[in-house]
Amino acid sequence: MYDFIIMVVLFIVGYTAIALEHPLRIDKAASALFLGAVIWSLFALGAANILDLGFSPSWKEVKEIAAQITEHIKPGIDDSSYTSLGWADKVQMSHEPMHFVKYELGHHLIEISEILFFLFGAMTIVEIIDQHNGFKIITDKITTTKAVNLLWIIGFISFFMSAALDNLTTTIVIIALLRKIIADKKTRWLFASIVVLAANAGGAWSPVGDVTTIMLWIGGQVTAGNIILHLIIPSLMTIIIPLAILSFRIKGNIEKPEIKGDEKDYTSASERRYILILGLASLLFVPVFKSVTHLPPYIGMILGLSIMWITTEIIHRKKNPELLKKLVVIQILKRVETPTIFFFLGILLAVAALQTAGHLFLLSEWLNSSTNQNIYVINSSIGLLSSIVDNVPMVASAMGMYSIADTGSVGFMSNFVQDGTFWHLLVYCAGTGGSILIIGSAAGVAAMGLEKIDFIWYLKKISLLALIGYIAGIGTFILQEMII
Repeated sequence: MYDFIIMVVLFIVGYTAIALEHPLRIDKAASALFLGAVIWSLFALGAANILDLGFSPSWKEVKEIAAQITEHIKPGIDDSSYTSLGWADKVQMSHEPMHFVKYELGHHLIEISEILFFLFGAMTIVEIIDQHNGFKIITDKITTTKAVNLLWIIGFISFFMSAALDNLTTTIVIIALLRKIIADKKTRWLFASIVVLAANAGGAWSPVGDVTTIMLWIGGQVTAGNIILHLIIPSLMTIIIPLAILSFRIKGNIEKPEIKGDEKDYTSASERRYILILGLASLLFVPVFKSVTHLPPYIGMILGLSIMWITTEIIHRKKNPELLKKLVVIQILKRVETPTIFFFLGILLAVAALQTAGHLFLLSEWLNSSTNQNIYVINSSIGLLSSIVDNVPMVASAMGMYSIADTGSVGFMSNFVQDGTFWHLLVYCAGTGGSILIIGSAAGVAAMGLEKIDFIWYLKKISLLALIGYIAGIGTFILQEMII
């Protein structure tokens, strides 16, 4: 029992270190990797005691299958069919907890790797577009100085851009734009905060718009078409309501900063346009690829990346070596946020250990009983918690707590079939709830770092707006589900 409890305590301590990344001056990726490795090590060392508690659903399944196989195999009967189907491994695992732990670790690593390969490919494609100044085509089109008009333009650009890219990249790109068109710091803070709200809302309705949607899409809990169908309107309400409220508060025109003439273009206008179109097409092609081939999404992402890589090699092969240092993919790979990949690896491994050991099963049982199996309360709570705790482990935990139910399930379990109400609402809540506090999402943390936005200022000026939008989106979702 002590081993079981220590795993939870260790996870809490490790996650606290991740949350306090800046005061501790320890990168969250390092803390996450340490956490994932140590929790699995602790699980392996105490596997027999932990599994004997009977809280692990996968261990129970292995024991049941092993018992059935043992009962059916009689002396003198050919048992080759059991061996060829891998059932002999189930019997062995039922007697050797360490063998079970190693098997489960390998199983989870396959699922986690699919997410990481997908993310790495997507991040590289976005970085290729950025290094070729492809986003400049979009940002150069914004010429208005009227505050209200600019607010709505920035909000909707961020909303739809994050659906094609991701909320973190969108925030970085749009804040770079804001620096060129807004001189006043506090006004820029306001607009940057709206970018965070819009980027998180936009990422929630797209299968590639946020890490959490990618996780659930790859995991099979949701499909691309149904995410868009069920969540685009609630997500729109999440940003439209705050924009409408702010429209009554802000007046006048925006003062632009002095233009610096020392910015150097490394690509021609035609190259920027071509790379932007090709990059966005590669990202948007992934759901189509999965639907046609039924292969995992990361294969489609790798295909898109390879096409962009070959294309840029052909375009730049006759340019001078100094220019190639900025534009070729080999150099661009050095700029991709590798620590982010390591962070996801560590945190997903840690959550997988808690799932295998049975901690998440106990948590799901407690949530079901304390909320009277109300999926709206459960998901709304997850969304609110994601404003404090990163939404990736929150969603990973929810995926571990609740399994995909069989088609045709009735009652409470019907909410957990593929594209069930629980999964759609989880995507929305986890994606948008983080906007309530600036530290609650990757987009918020990026904006905070880039613009040095004060936590208390955001709490006073933006948090209530974000909460109103969040509640409006949930209300819209519930109403929409009732009508459907």
